[in-house]
Amino acid sequence: MSRSAISKVQVVILLVVILGGIAGVTYAYLSLNAPHRKTLLVSTTTSLYETGFLDVIKTSFEAKYRDTNVSFISQGTGLAIQTAMRGDADMILVHAPSNEYPFLTGGYGVNRKILAYNFFIIVGPPLDPAHIRGKSVSDSLKQIRSAGLNGTAVWISRGDNSGTYTKEVSLWQLIGLSVRQLRGEKWYLEAGSGMTATLQLANEKRAYTLTDVGTYLQNFRNHNIDLVQIIGATMDLLNVYSAIADNPKNPNMTRTNFASAMQLIRYLASDEGQQLFANYGVSNYGQSLFQPYIPLARSQSNQTLLVWIRGYAFLQGSECPPQFRYQADDLYSPTQTIALQLLASLEWNTERKRAYWTQLLTA
Repeated sequence: MSRSAISKVQVVILLVVILGGIAGVTYAYLSLNAPHRKTLLVSTTTSLYETGFLDVIKTSFEAKYRDTNVSFISQGTGLAIQTAMRGDADMILVHAPSNEYPFLTGGYGVNRKILAYNFFIIVGPPLDPAHIRGKSVSDSLKQIRSAGLNGTAVWISRGDNSGTYTKEVSLWQLIGLSVRQLRGEKWYLEAGSGMTATLQLANEKRAYTLTDVGTYLQNFRNHNIDLVQIIGATMDLLNVYSAIADNPKNPNMTRTNFASAMQLIRYLASDEGQQLFANYGVSNYGQSLFQPYIPLARSQSNQTLLVWIRGYAFLQGSECPPQFRYQADDLYSPTQTIALQLLASLEWNTERKRAYWTQLLTA
């Protein structure tokens, strides 16, 4: 090889080394000076995951707040709350008010905010062997049990401590039946699984089951099941979704990212966040899978529905009683706070009066 050829090779090698060094220094500089992405862990329910709505929340929120990475832990509401109680999540996004209240009173959570609602539905075989169509929820369950004892109907329960299962247990209790009693009867089966698996088992057994409307529509549209909606959209089947931040004052909450949790709660409560709920599902199902709560509360456009929500999901007359609020700032309206303080100071003669004044003062 000639001396000139060697010189050209050496020049090329030298340029590669120099450019590689510059690239390495540039990458190191950018890495060191790039904004640190905080991680927000949200322990949540399977219905939000199985409908695909969590992906919408993640994409929209992270586009707005680029310094935060949102990760969801999807499980039944009972397990979701336990995860947060152990300090393994920063907040919860769930749908079981009776389980949310101990989370607050136990000192684990603060700043509960109701965000959305929809309805549970009872689905079953198109032929409706128990003949429950058009009946009340209580009468439907009584009739399903009667048909089950006669060998003509089957019920599939989630049986997994989820928000859906919590609702189901309360419905059986309304007609004087306990799950312990039902477990001894052959027509009553427990899936011990998420909603999609439960629906598929009910489909296989030609059985009835309780489901959230979103997961049902998703599975029906995807031809996973041919069960039909038989009972729905009644007060007894109301389903309400709330967010609660971990309590940063609790010493057991060692990893709580309180600031990011509140950022997400405020985002979901904002006009933009509420629109996410309103839009989701419309293009595929012709209806929203999750109805936004805050526009309804502001407009007072459906008093019947508001009374249902307050009766089912309010705690001590409020979505979040004042003693469970921490650095909430503008999350709750001053008017509501003043009304709740007045509400707490009153004495009540009957539950009916209490319900009436709760509705009036929190409107």
